Amino acid sequence: MGAADDTLLLTRALIARRSLTPNDDDCCRLLMSRLAPLGFQAEWLNAEGVTNLWATLSRGDGPLMILAGHTDVVPTGPLEAWSSDPFEPSERDGVLYGRGAADMKSGIAAMVCAVERFVARDDWRGTLAFLITSDEEGVARHGTRHVVEVLKARGVVPDYAIVGEASSNEALGDRIMVGRRGSLNGILRIEGRQGHVAYPHLVENPILRFGPALAALAAERWDDGNAHFPPTSFQISNIHAGTGANNVVPGALDVVFNFRFCTASTADSLRARVHALLDREGLRYTLDWQVSGEPFLTEQGALIDAARAAIRSVTGRDPQLFTGGGTSDARFIAPWGAQTVEIGPINASIHKVDEHVRVADLAPLSALYEDILVRLLVAT
Repeated sequence: MGAADDTLLLTRALIARRSLTPNDDDCCRLLMSRLAPLGFQAEWLNAEGVTNLWATLSRGDGPLMILAGHTDVVPTGPLEAWSSDPFEPSERDGVLYGRGAADMKSGIAAMVCAVERFVARDDWRGTLAFLITSDEEGVARHGTRHVVEVLKARGVVPDYAIVGEASSNEALGDRIMVGRRGSLNGILRIEGRQGHVAYPHLVENPILRFGPALAALAAERWDDGNAHFPPTSFQISNIHAGTGANNVVPGALDVVFNFRFCTASTADSLRARVHALLDREGLRYTLDWQVSGEPFLTEQGALIDAARAAIRSVTGRDPQLFTGGGTSDARFIAPWGAQTVEIGPINASIHKVDEHVRVADLAPLSALYEDILVRLLVAT
C-alpha cells in the first residue's frame, strides 16, 4: 500500500468515529493498534472522562520528539446543511469530506503513517512520543494540559514537539505556526439598581453607567505588538441586560470580553489596567478572569530549521513563520520547554459545514513529518 492510500485510509477510519468533544470514540485505541506493533508502549493518562494517550518508543540516547494532536471534533451544526454525513467520510473531486478531516484527524493519520515508515530505519536515536487527547476543542483542562503536568512532575523534559493542527493557509506547507497569542477572558457584572424608567432619581442604570467605560476599553491601545506578534486586541463577545419590559431599568449588566495578547503584554498587566479603568469610572462590579493560554514563541532553532528544510524538500515551498490565529494545545507544550511548531493541512474549512482536506495533500503531509524526524533523530 502506498503512503497516499495508507494515510487516506487511516484518516477515513478516524473520521468515521463520532468523537464529539470530549468523546474519543476509541480513536486512540485505533491509533494504538497501529503503534503497538512498532514497539510503542501506551500509557493512558485519562482524566475526568477525557482520553489521553501517551505512547513512547525509545532507541538509545537522543532527543525526545513529541507528535501531538487531538481526536475530538467540534459539533457539526445543522446536518441538513452538510452535503454528506459528516461522520461518513466522502470523497468528491479529489477532496475528502467529514468532520475532523482537516482539524485534525488527517494530521494525526499522517503522523502515524510517517512514524511507521521512519521506525523501520536502524539509524535513528532518541525517543518518539505521541501525545493525543480528546479535550482540545472543549474546555481543554483535562487533556494536554493534564498530561503535561503529570509528565513535568516526573521530570520528563521534551526537546521538540510538532502539533499536527491545520496550519497551512492556501497551500500545504505555506505556513509554520511558531507561536500563538495568549487568550484572557473576562466575565464582568456591572451592578445597578432596578426600578421604573419614569423615576430616574430612584434607579441606577448599569447600562448608562458602563457606557463611558466601554468607550474607554474600546479606545485603549494595549500595546504596539512586536516583531513576532500584532498588537494585543480587545473584543466583547456578549453583553446582556434588561428584563424584557420597556419600563424597567435593569439591576445589572453582564459583559463577556476577551483579550488576544502578545508577548508585549502579560495577563497580569492587562487585568490591572482593566480594573484601573473600571475603578476610574466609579463602577460597582464583579469581574472573574480566566487565562485560556499564555502567549508563546519558538525562536529560530533546530526544529524550525528542520521543518523549513522538510517543507522545501517535499513541497518546494518556502514557508512563512506565523503567529496568528486562535489557540491550540501548543500553548501547554511550548512552556514545558520544547521547541514547538504546528504543521498541518489547509485550515480554510475547519469548524465549518463540509469540512474537508485535499486527498493529494495527505501523502506529502506524511512525507514532510517523516523528513523532519530524519533531520532531527538520525545522526549525521
